Amino acid sequence: QVQLVESGGGLVQPGGSLSLSCAASGSIFSRNAMGWYRQAPGKQRELVAAVTSAGATNYANSVKGRFTISRDNAKNTVSLQMNSLKPEDTAVYYCNIQYDVAAAQNMGVILYDYDHWGQGTQVTVSS
Repeated sequence: QVQLVESGGGLVQPGGSLSLSCAASGSIFSRNAMGWYRQAPGKQRELVAAVTSAGATNYANSVKGRFTISRDNAKNTVSLQMNSLKPEDTAVYYCNIQYDVAAAQNMGVILYDYDHWGQGTQVTVSS
């Protein structure tokens, strides 16, 4: 069973920085994308940033230039460094891992799940 354990988050003033970390454990298919999503009250969950096992990154336009995502494939961890935080960054942040289904099919790997989610961690940006 795959588990995602998040750490970091909290309360920070506008313009400040925070770092989030997520460690995945269990039986994990190696071809995957790890990332962070967020959900603010009354809004849909949205992608913040993601990084594939090959190192390709994707960022939401709203965080480009302020947030940096990184991962350690050997440890199955992903981190999100958040700088120049704004009140609109306030949300619950969720760690996610998504498997490359096409790669699994090509490799003859049977997937019983296609993605996994962490419990979420609150980030509040307020003065």
